[in-house]
Amino acid sequence: MRFIRRAFIAAALVAGVANASPTAPRDGAEFTTLAAPQPTQAVGKKVEVTEFFAYHCGACNAFEPTLANWVKAQGDRIALRRIPVLFQGPLDPEARLFLTLEAMGQLERYHDRVFRAVHVERKRLMKDADIIAWAGANGLDKAKFAEAWNSFGVQTKLKRLSQTIDAYKVSRTPTVVIDGKYVVSPDQVRQANKIQDVGQLMTATGQVMDALVTKAAAAK
Repeated sequence: MRFIRRAFIAAALVAGVANASPTAPRDGAEFTTLAAPQPTQAVGKKVEVTEFFAYHCGACNAFEPTLANWVKAQGDRIALRRIPVLFQGPLDPEARLFLTLEAMGQLERYHDRVFRAVHVERKRLMKDADIIAWAGANGLDKAKFAEAWNSFGVQTKLKRLSQTIDAYKVSRTPTVVIDGKYVVSPDQVRQANKIQDVGQLMTATGQVMDALVTKAAAAK
């Protein structure tokens, strides 16, 4: 009896994998839906796509080129929003770096440079002093950087991050939320489809996001 039961469970698992498809993602498998959808900031019929990430996260670094290419391919369909996740407490220096670059209008120019500094150049940007020194060595005005770093606006946003992360139920990075409600991550796609190859995983994750953007757009 136990043998039959185990065989049945194994067959069901195999069937589930065989039926898995990133182009037709399933709630509870490739993605989950937030019980309490969050308000979005996208204008008109654009679908908001929110990435939760951390600069030191290796998976985020690996995902960044895929996300960048995917965003370009989406064109005017979406509005991208990035939110840094706190790993070193409420005053996380990496998150503060992101918010400072954003406040200075330098995020687009320096976002990739930060990833490169951490993962290619092996810089440890985990302390305030190290980050401020790196900013000055990479063409940013140290006085203006320090002013933004210590500004009321940056500190206020930094303090609110934990509430935002909790509201979106983010438990891993990178995590992408489509239209404030559909939550997906490369790791979730990998587990649902038993994917081992990194290239295939990135493609599959993009396909899941495509399907969810289409789903969200159809509901607008």
